[in-house]
Amino acid sequence: MQAFGVPDSICPSQGATIADPGRVLREVFGYPAFRGLQLPVIETVLRGQDALVLMPTGGGKSLCYQIPALCRPGLGLVVSPLIALMEDQVQSLRQFGVRAAALHSELDPDTARQIWRHIAAGTLDLLYVSPERLLAGNLLDRLADQPVALVAIDEAHCVSQWGHEFRPDYRALACLKSRLPGVPRLALTATADARTSRDMLAGLAMPDAQVFTASFHRPNLFIEAEPKTGETAQLLGFLSRHQGETGIIYCGTRARTERVAARLRREPGIEAIAYHAGLDVAAKRAALARFRSGDAVVMVATIAFGMGIDRPDVRYVIHTDMPDSPEAYYQQIGRAGRDGLPATALLLHGGEDIARARHFLTQSSAPDAQLAAMRERLEAMIAFTETPECRTARLLACFGEALAEPCGHCDTCQTPPVLFDGTEAARMVLSAAYRTGQMFGAVHLVHVLRGETNDMVRRHGHDTLPLFGIGRDRPATFWRGVIRQLIAHGALDTGTERLARLTLVPEIARPILRGEATLRLRVENSAPQPTRTTTPATSAAPVEAPSPALLARLKALRANLAQAQRVPAYVIFHDSVLLEIAARRPASLDALATIKGIGTSKQQRYGAALLACVAEQDAAAGSPHGPAPT
Repeated sequence: MQAFGVPDSICPSQGATIADPGRVLREVFGYPAFRGLQLPVIETVLRGQDALVLMPTGGGKSLCYQIPALCRPGLGLVVSPLIALMEDQVQSLRQFGVRAAALHSELDPDTARQIWRHIAAGTLDLLYVSPERLLAGNLLDRLADQPVALVAIDEAHCVSQWGHEFRPDYRALACLKSRLPGVPRLALTATADARTSRDMLAGLAMPDAQVFTASFHRPNLFIEAEPKTGETAQLLGFLSRHQGETGIIYCGTRARTERVAARLRREPGIEAIAYHAGLDVAAKRAALARFRSGDAVVMVATIAFGMGIDRPDVRYVIHTDMPDSPEAYYQQIGRAGRDGLPATALLLHGGEDIARARHFLTQSSAPDAQLAAMRERLEAMIAFTETPECRTARLLACFGEALAEPCGHCDTCQTPPVLFDGTEAARMVLSAAYRTGQMFGAVHLVHVLRGETNDMVRRHGHDTLPLFGIGRDRPATFWRGVIRQLIAHGALDTGTERLARLTLVPEIARPILRGEATLRLRVENSAPQPTRTTTPATSAAPVEAPSPALLARLKALRANLAQAQRVPAYVIFHDSVLLEIAARRPASLDALATIKGIGTSKQQRYGAALLACVAEQDAAAGSPHGPAPT
């Protein structure tokens, strides 16, 4: 195992005094100042206290435990759910000169023995391990006689039975309070509502932990939702506007995953990869390796492709099926724009998604309290898809956060939907469903409303109904939109395993039919494509425009370095770092050191090569900044 050392002047050895976190931030990680709640969290841990940290993706959660682990004497223990995520974190830390390692089942015996020797010798700063590996072996026994700086429990929502990715082994981590007495613990997650937060604290036996809740608002993320009008055409239209970018397309089933990936691969310039839990181990490893390579790929996946994603330059996440809760949705779209640069989240939704999700709830064997919580979250997700108001504000409200004003970087802010009094149209649809015996789906009801004759309409005599053709003055897209919105409103449902059969929900449909309730509905656009008038904010974009030619040189250098070290390209440098170099064109090591994300180790290892790229490009452009120092 290669272990990159951290200078003794920065990080303490076992038994040493606590180092300055600000200096560690600057010299090791290359950032000039802490952001948001990072410093208060770090100070809490340095005092030896427990903390629960709720911070969005891209908010800097990792530094909240990495820095105090480097400042406090002893080994920092990090509990992480997936091997891929651990390996990415370890490789990234080693680039910064931090002595990090991960213990997991895929290590070869020699590497595992080397890690154990480093643990015994106290020559590791951070050790990543899964909850199963931590609790099933003798690691805790072997750490009993050694100083432990802290325990960080990452993706801590896995502790909660109310969360969207519950893992029972996480709840056994409550024993760490007695097994490692006096060692501060941090529980960290990007997604948790109030119920999940309370359950995390109880499940980890951290009743006195200080809770830090950052804003979940991500200004660099453009959020949009479209009704399904033609999934393939919508996907291809979106991808045509994002050529050369890496993204994730989430599908609800394994079969849809493979079908969508195969269809996209038929298009020139699209490299689509399918990923789901049903693939064999070799196929999953190959798909993950291709995604981590740094090339522009489209990963078409089920949610099995989840928490192990640490690639920062994912520029979009698309859902072809509606997630069952805002927490799951937020966690999944959080995989876009982790580098702070602009990214997009697109949700394609339809009435069948809502009907299917509600039907599955009726089949659930979960306890009543949990079932009620699941239903509440599903209805919140449905409301998010249909809201005419700021979509970001509606999503954040699910986490108890209120925006002072509309976000300006979602589809409903940039293209506000037009509403109309849809009461009469709703009554027509409900009447059509009732008069046809509540035995048919949306397509048939639209045929009846528009007076379109076909074999099924004639066979059932629906062309003789008084309401046949009552809505012929409206296009089919209008009636499909009304049906979808009535399903979202709860007036139409399925009620059986035949998901295409629409039935009335009496307590909601009856007041509409009687004229006792009114509905405001959205005017459907046959091809909704929100026109973005502003670019989402970015936390990392350079002030000056980057040189495209220099950026290309820098990316080629990064690719070569990554290939030589057999690590993902983003582990060497994030795109945001290369963009800032390409914009500012530093001509000295001192100037390079002012670039965010270039600490002492990276400056020493890569500084000369980076400056040579800048000098070569400046010379080629005829505007040299001076010779690059060697």
